[in-house]
Amino acid sequence: MSKRNSSLGVKLILALIVVAGIYVYSSSMFERETPTITMKTNNYWNLKKPLMIEIDDASGIRSYSVVLKTKDEQNTLHHEKLIVPKKQIQLEVEPPRSAYGMKDKSIKVIVEATDSSKWNFLKGNKVVKEFELKVDKKRPELSIISHSYKITKGGSALVIFKVNDDNLKDIYIETSFGKKFIPQPFYKEGYYVSLLAWPVTEQNFKATIVADDYASNESKSYVPLYIKEKKYRVSNIKLSDNFLKGKIAELAEEFVETRGVSDSIAQFKLINEDVRFKNEKLIHEITSKVSTEMISDFKINEMYPLKNAQVVASFGDHRKYSYQNEYISESYHLGLDMASNAHAEIKPQNGGDVVFADYNGIYGHMPIISHGLGLYTLYGHCSSVKVSVGEKTKVKQNIANTGKSGYAMGDHLHFGVLVQGIEVRPAEWMDKEWMKLNIQDIIDTAKSVIDRS
Repeated sequence: MSKRNSSLGVKLILALIVVAGIYVYSSSMFERETPTITMKTNNYWNLKKPLMIEIDDASGIRSYSVVLKTKDEQNTLHHEKLIVPKKQIQLEVEPPRSAYGMKDKSIKVIVEATDSSKWNFLKGNKVVKEFELKVDKKRPELSIISHSYKITKGGSALVIFKVNDDNLKDIYIETSFGKKFIPQPFYKEGYYVSLLAWPVTEQNFKATIVADDYASNESKSYVPLYIKEKKYRVSNIKLSDNFLKGKIAELAEEFVETRGVSDSIAQFKLINEDVRFKNEKLIHEITSKVSTEMISDFKINEMYPLKNAQVVASFGDHRKYSYQNEYISESYHLGLDMASNAHAEIKPQNGGDVVFADYNGIYGHMPIISHGLGLYTLYGHCSSVKVSVGEKTKVKQNIANTGKSGYAMGDHLHFGVLVQGIEVRPAEWMDKEWMKLNIQDIIDTAKSVIDRS
């Protein structure tokens, strides 16, 4: 063979090698990414629920294994070689049969996966990932220390309890109506206190304390309250043309929801339903907050924010509106309306933190004060507000003056009491005896029990 032909042959071979190299490096068959392994856990395992493991790979997974490693032994929990590679595998890895007697406080789960790539001399890309998990098979210790004897529909109650768990994650009180009450640390480490509330719009009440740890162990304890039904007034109110063309037309100019709406009945429905919903949603958001600071007591005075006042509308009144004998809308009156002199001074018997002091739609000018433990008071329809957000008010400080701002026909105070975003009966918090039996006595009893333990 001539030197020329030999040189061409070498060049051809080199060219083929280059082409082959480019093909190998660019072809999806020779991808070089190792499989991705993820475990949906927070580094705890109760050895009861399965571990959720996901393996992903672009070229497809050819084989995988899951091994549990303890101090003394190794167990293969999963192993599979796939005939047809899969791009994603989701595993529910059950604990081994020996899990019940396992004494290890921590274990290792080793996941190995190989993909179907032709890389690495056709062996594919392999990855080994190790997860170290803390073993926690024990449920949180949960016990009720003291609680109110009863709760009345529309009313409040108090519960104090103890929770003990090294890996505690979450504590709350779930109810039959979907509300979760958040407890506050109380008196000593591991103890908690919470006010409860039964919404006037709910027919039934049940509260259960729930404690969860990071290993998904859960404890529950039912709060054994005597459930007392209470009937609230139903008012059938006929809408007059004077009211619709007067107050409602005036309010309709104020709200975004009623802009461009000229029909009086449509205006009323929008104000009574849509605007009310928006205004009350804001109130509920503001009054749902609970401090995480530990408290040792909760002193509260009976609530009489307006001197020499007459009650002009009751809490819980279910109002049904009609026009020309046709049902139009309904609402619940979730406060106590009180009236004395025009622009009377509002002087609450309890100090607190001002968390809202602004205009709020149908409630008009409205300060809200936080008294701690998720207890708030609200003062609606004011003519003027004399406090600002962030201010600490003193006992009997003049915080505002009565008026008729918002959805009010005459000068009065709409006085609301809320527990973690739920309106409750002001009458209970105006009753010294009720507060002693349901709040202070419960706290004193709990502290005595805690001190003895």
